[in-house]
Order: sequence, then structure tokens, then C-alpha cells
Amino acid sequence: MPRLLRRRPPGPPPGPLPGALRRAAPALLGYLAVRLLGLLVLARWAHLKGHGVWPTLATSWDSGWYLDIAAHGYDRALGPPGDHDNLAFFPLYPLLVRALSAVAPGSAASAGLGLAWGCSLLAAWGVFAVGDRLHGRRTGTLLAVLWGALPVAAVQWMGYTESLFTALAAWALYAVLRGRWAWAAGLAVAAGLTRPTGVAVAAAVAAGALLAARRGERRAWAAVCAAPLGWLGYVAWVAARLGRRDGYFAVQRRWGNEWDGGATTLRLLRGVLVYARGPSLFLVVVSLVLVVSAGLFLLALADRQPLPLLVFSGVLLLVVLGSGGVYFPRARFLLPAFPLLLPLARGLAGSRPAARTLALAAAALSSAWLGAHMLLVWPGPP
Repeated sequence: MPRLLRRRPPGPPPGPLPGALRRAAPALLGYLAVRLLGLLVLARWAHLKGHGVWPTLATSWDSGWYLDIAAHGYDRALGPPGDHDNLAFFPLYPLLVRALSAVAPGSAASAGLGLAWGCSLLAAWGVFAVGDRLHGRRTGTLLAVLWGALPVAAVQWMGYTESLFTALAAWALYAVLRGRWAWAAGLAVAAGLTRPTGVAVAAAVAAGALLAARRGERRAWAAVCAAPLGWLGYVAWVAARLGRRDGYFAVQRRWGNEWDGGATTLRLLRGVLVYARGPSLFLVVVSLVLVVSAGLFLLALADRQPLPLLVFSGVLLLVVLGSGGVYFPRARFLLPAFPLLLPLARGLAGSRPAARTLALAAAALSSAWLGAHMLLVWPGPP
């Protein structure tokens, strides 16, 4: 059975903010090194192809949708059949972009990119905090670096919501592990206003709070009730705006996103990895990420991770693998599932320094190359 909640961390308890930041410094520096390597490779590749780095990161694909929402707001009705409606995008990120661009110099696109970069550091810190809480500083540091070296980690420094969502999810899980129910619930609400997969954060917080409530912590009941309010609130708002109870789900159907229990995922996996002749490299990478993620979840179960982490990763996998929607962004959708990397981080923490260095260098270099390939060679969105 998984551990429920670890009450005593192996390391010292968190101190004031400067002390906590000093403790996380190696993780943040390692994360920055990995992502700066990716940025340098992308810049060089973009220069050779005659592309600009800034528009690639700040205004391409979904970034354009968020910037349009920040500037003009949401649609008031469903468009013609076949059209994509911007109500599929949750509101917290574009609201933050609008607020930041109102007080900071530069364009809204620059504000969005700066927000993503800042949130990526907060996310790396939160990822470290969870790993440190459970298994010590070295594992936490390796966990943060591995998160920055994922195959599609270049998205973390784009005008997308992955960094904001991961920051909210990581710190919500950390709050659960420490029994800080007001923080956990508030962060879950914010995550539910950021991405559809905010339901995974709400489920994880609710699971941890229910366990605490059974032990007699009455304040935990409030977290159980509050955690899903962000996600439910936006779904209800879309229903009211469109004047139909299934409004949000009707929008998702326009984007081809319906849950089919994984039938589409299995069919596409088989098509890419078994039957396709000369499949796109990016689609092969996406397929391998899905397969490896499922395997890592089994390792997390065997490792008896705390229940809230298992619930978060499990619900996220269910949503991503069970969707019948578009296939190519699914590796990106799994970026926030950092608890899946814990078995790898623990294994590296116990390995020899030379082997650990070689593994991290290989991960960083492959992430840098694949990120540039994703943004400059692959013709579709990441």
C-alpha cells in the first residue's frame, strides 16, 4: 500500500524564505543550466534556419490564443461547426498576462513569456521541495533537474501554461505533505483555473485532506470541499455564458477532445510505433513518453509514493491517455506529472557520481536537441 502522508522529512524542517531558497539553490541552478542549454541550442538552430527565437517562444500556436484572450476576452457563443472556440482555454494565465502587461514595460507577449519563465523557476523550486521533503536534498535537486530535461521541456519557457500549472501543482502537493490545508486548497483552486487537468490537483488535495480528516483534522474538510471549486467554477461560467449546461464540453468537442477510455490512444500508439513507415520523429517521441510514463507510474506504485502524489499522477494519466483528442500535444500535457520522475531521481541519487553526471548530461543534451526539433522542424504545435 502507498504511504499516506510522510510526517517527518529526512531533511531539516523548512526555515524562513532565505534559508529555504539557499537549500533549493543547487536545484534551481541545475534547472537553469539545463534550460539555458536548451535556449542556446534553439537560438543557434533558429539562426541557421532564419527564424527568430522570441516569436517562436512568445507568440506561436497556443500562445496566440492566450494573448488574444488577454486582449479581447472570451467568445460569447459557439462558432460555426468545425471552428475552434477560445473558451477551451482556462482563464488564469491570460488574466495574469493582462495584469502584468498593464504594469510592466513591453508587449503582452513579452509579459506572457516573462511570466512563464518566472513560473518555471517557482515550479522547479516546488518540484525540489516535494523531492526534498520525501527523500532529501540530493533527490529533490535531481528531481528538479530531470523535470527541466524532459523531452518537451522547451515548452516550460514558452508562452504556455505548463510552467504556471506545474508550479501550482507542485506547491499544492507540498502543502498537502505538510498538512497546510488552506494553502493546498487555494493552490488547487488556482490550478483548476489554469488547465483542464486542474482536476488532478483537486483530486490529490482532496485525497490527502480526506485522510487527514479521518485522523481528526477538522480543518481538512474545508480543503476537500474547496479544492475543485476553480475547475467547477470555470465550467459553470462557460455553461452560463453559452446558455447550455454542457457548454464547456461542447467547446471541447469542437476541439475533438472527448474521453474514450484510451481507445484512440492505443490505436495511435500502435500506428506510430508498429505500422507507420518512417513516422515523424516528434510523434515517436510523444509515443515513447506516453509508454514510459505509464511504466513510471507502475514504479511509483511499487515505490509506495504518498497517496496524494499517486492520485495526482494517476488522474493526469487517465485524462491524457483516456482522451480521444489530438495526439501530438500529449507529451506536453504530461509535463506537470513530475512525481513520475521520483523513482529515477532516487535511483540517480544512489548511483556513482560519474554515472549520475553522464545520465544528466545525456538528458540535458537530448532535451535541448529535441526541443529545437519540436519548435523548428515539427510543423505543428508542441
